[in-house]
Amino acid sequence: MSTPAGIRWTYAFVDRPRALLDPALAFWTAVTDTRPSEPRGEQGEFVTLLSEGTDACVKVQGVGSGPGGAHLDFSVEDVPAFVASALALGADTVTEHEHDGWAVLRSPAGQLFCAVPWHGESVRPPVVAGSRLDQVSLDIGPGSFDAEVAFWSALLPDWASLAGALPEFHVLKPPTGLPIRVLLQRLGEDRPATAHLDLACADIDATTAQHERLGATVVSHGTHWTVMRDPAGGVYCLTGRDPETGGLPSRG
Repeated sequence: MSTPAGIRWTYAFVDRPRALLDPALAFWTAVTDTRPSEPRGEQGEFVTLLSEGTDACVKVQGVGSGPGGAHLDFSVEDVPAFVASALALGADTVTEHEHDGWAVLRSPAGQLFCAVPWHGESVRPPVVAGSRLDQVSLDIGPGSFDAEVAFWSALLPDWASLAGALPEFHVLKPPTGLPIRVLLQRLGEDRPATAHLDLACADIDATTAQHERLGATVVSHGTHWTVMRDPAGGVYCLTGRDPETGGLPSRG
């Protein structure tokens, strides 16, 4: 289904230091039951995680500086039109690199995201061992949080914009069929925007044990989530959400 913004598919990007791309790929292909594509890009920095019989929705990028994190790619019908909409809402284009047919943008709080052409993707990958990588969480300082919620809600007009289960969360739920949700999380202090990946898990304890066997480590435990660190040093979360729907399970 096409949205007013022309968004037809979404990708979650695992951004990790280029020197640690191999352990990142080994871990995330195992977690998602996928295989890596041939590397692309001038330095072989882009890899798509391919699944049998479905369309990919996760990619890995080796970054040249910093610890990495996560970002979103929006596959759209009309890249220039989507970029124009984002700029009108307060985004900036990132001009360090010129790209042929796609664009890198920055939200008002500084979070990077990309607009890329849609190539017919439509079939979502299945749940794998009781979990699914289905959400990019944007970590926003309190001074920018309300404006960032307004920006993403306006940029994604056909997505449900909902208060989260806790006051510091705001959820952007995509139309049926799109594979990646967006969560905005209000931090306790102002700092540059970052992002991390979330997996929905039917059983957090079982998924935690599986990820530890694959080389991840536990960082901390929250109310409905466990913070993890993958073998490439990236932080992500295992969350107690329904891996089929993405929502919190009924407490009734």
